[in-house]
Amino acid sequence: MKWLKKLLTVIYSLYAMILFVVIMLLIFPFVVLASFFGRIRGGNMIYRLCSLWADIWFPLVFIFHKKIYEAPHDRSQPYIFVANHISYIDSAVLVKAFRQPVRPLGKVEMSRIPVFGFIYRKAIVTVDRSSAEHRANGIRILKSILKKGISVLVFPEGTFNLTQQPLKEFYDGAFRVAIETQTPIKPVLFLDTYDRMHYSGIFTLTPGRSRIVYLDAISVEGRSLADTAAVRNEVFSIMEKKLLEYRATWINRTSMMDDG
Repeated sequence: MKWLKKLLTVIYSLYAMILFVVIMLLIFPFVVLASFFGRIRGGNMIYRLCSLWADIWFPLVFIFHKKIYEAPHDRSQPYIFVANHISYIDSAVLVKAFRQPVRPLGKVEMSRIPVFGFIYRKAIVTVDRSSAEHRANGIRILKSILKKGISVLVFPEGTFNLTQQPLKEFYDGAFRVAIETQTPIKPVLFLDTYDRMHYSGIFTLTPGRSRIVYLDAISVEGRSLADTAAVRNEVFSIMEKKLLEYRATWINRTSMMDDG
């Protein structure tokens, strides 16, 4: 029966991928048109088109989202959203999660994929982590976007969390930008993307629930760059605690107790 389950998972994954591409090709001409309206207005239009893509694709592949707000959320307020990163499908979930102008920070490698890469470059601030110059330019772009009243989204872990811990170590970038621009930080948890598509491969997609948890915003008012590590650790601690409370399935509690 194990082989049958694996076969059905591969068939379902292929079905989902075909739909992914077909819907993307349908919105692509509108993305090209929107790109002529500039980085801000055009970027907002492209993000809405990506949200439309998600609204169509997810129900067709039987993935159903539930948003959980642990505190009131003001969509008119720009935030630096920080989310955990555990699955290939995180980038698809984010356009379903955030229904306000937002620019995610993403890996430059993804922009090289035909058609998808064009949409990706227009909707996301790309960064090459191997280049200090490119990282610095990405930070400058994020700051300019925040000045326009548009939120940004960062995966502070930088890459997939393969540790079986709630989170892997955070980079400082998002927290430095938050302090420098005095923008509140809003932690968000993607609880089920690990179960929907395992980071071991793209043929692991499964239908089911996808919970998105919005935690309370964290103010950085009056904080200086000297407080970067303290702010980073505060956000890490809050997100770690909540992932444990929600019993995220990738966490190895025995390993955590051994480490403690």
